[in-house]
Amino acid sequence: MTDATTSSLPSATPVSGKGSLMQQDARTRKRNAAETRFKAYGIAAITIGMLMLLVLVYNIVSRGTGAFQQTFVTLEVALPAEKLDKNGTRNLDDIKKVSTFGYTPLLRDAFEAKIAEKNIETELSGKEMAGILSAGAAAQLRDFVLADPTVIGSTVAFEFLASSRVDGYLKNRVSRDSIANDKNISAEQLDFVDQLTASGAIEKRFNLDFITGADSSDARPEAAGMGVSMMGSFFMMLVVLALALPIGVAASIYLEEFAPKNWLTDIIEVNISNLAAVPSIVFGILGLAVFINYMHLPTSAPLVGGLVLTLMTLPTIIISTRASLKAVPPSIRDAALGVGASKMQSVFHHVLPLAAPGILTGTIIGLAQALGETAPLLLIGMVGFIASNPPDSIASGLLDPNSAMPAQIYEWAKRADPAFYERAWGGIIILLLFLVTMNTIAVILRRRFERRW
Repeated sequence: MTDATTSSLPSATPVSGKGSLMQQDARTRKRNAAETRFKAYGIAAITIGMLMLLVLVYNIVSRGTGAFQQTFVTLEVALPAEKLDKNGTRNLDDIKKVSTFGYTPLLRDAFEAKIAEKNIETELSGKEMAGILSAGAAAQLRDFVLADPTVIGSTVAFEFLASSRVDGYLKNRVSRDSIANDKNISAEQLDFVDQLTASGAIEKRFNLDFITGADSSDARPEAAGMGVSMMGSFFMMLVVLALALPIGVAASIYLEEFAPKNWLTDIIEVNISNLAAVPSIVFGILGLAVFINYMHLPTSAPLVGGLVLTLMTLPTIIISTRASLKAVPPSIRDAALGVGASKMQSVFHHVLPLAAPGILTGTIIGLAQALGETAPLLLIGMVGFIASNPPDSIASGLLDPNSAMPAQIYEWAKRADPAFYERAWGGIIILLLFLVTMNTIAVILRRRFERRW
């Protein structure tokens, strides 16, 4: 090798101004520092979000769990025949003539017998002692006698609901200072409650009636329950499922697979996307104008609520269904057409089954969204006081006046008594359990039926 050849080879010495690849220059350090900061921002955002979620869950649980417990007073009530059935014939019509006012003295007598049995000393009168019971205690006693007149003349053990003030006192929601100007309860009555609690006549336990019962008047907040409103939401969801699913899926299949791509279908697609962003209260106004004022359907009926929520849910189902259909590879369609299948056969026998998990997921999420809506239901009147029994048929469940879970929660939250406010938080827990369950089912169905290609 000559000197000329050697001099023509590239030098192994680094070019002036260039650093080693093993050492970071200023620009690389700046870029890495920016990436580190971005990761820190992301972690901080997730942490803040989780903390806010924990605060929300803590507030809901801490304020709402009290609604699932209620204070009960156990009394031995004598049912004398000379007061409840003066003729002694056990004729139901004669027994019905005794109003709830006729049963109130029996509660006073029961308290007097209780304090004598437990050796409780109190200066309260019988009326004041009976004042710690719910306002519906006498009616409960009367209904029991009317249901079985043979109990007249005997002494029966009853469990009565305590008043909301007594219940709040045992739940630390009501204090002696807070009742200074409260005409519904006195400090002497709270002393009496303490004595009854020590004797075992008053206890706090799980309240199933909150889940299965109906709403109550302002005078009986301790008797309010979510059961009837849960039935109203159930029948509304039946209407939404029966209408929104077939209509939404059919519209999606046509728009995605069969409709020609022209200006008309573009307008339809834009309007569907816009409808998905329309505030829900607008659908409530539409339902009020069309279904109630024009079609004269019954106000406050779950059928009307279901129709309104169907209109609101349709865009969500259509958009999710179209996205699921688009996710199916075109090769599936081409293969089906290549072996002689018609367009409809390729869609319904191959494309639709593969898109079913996404369709089911979108439908359940749409139902969950509809289940939590309140504004449309307020406009069609589903906020009334409904204290009815469960419907005896599907027709009555759809057409009889009813409420819904979110509307019932709203109604309780605006009432003055703190016991209703506690029940509003308890209703939120029930509603969230329904929503979490529906979303969990959506995830399970998607993973269970999802097919990969």
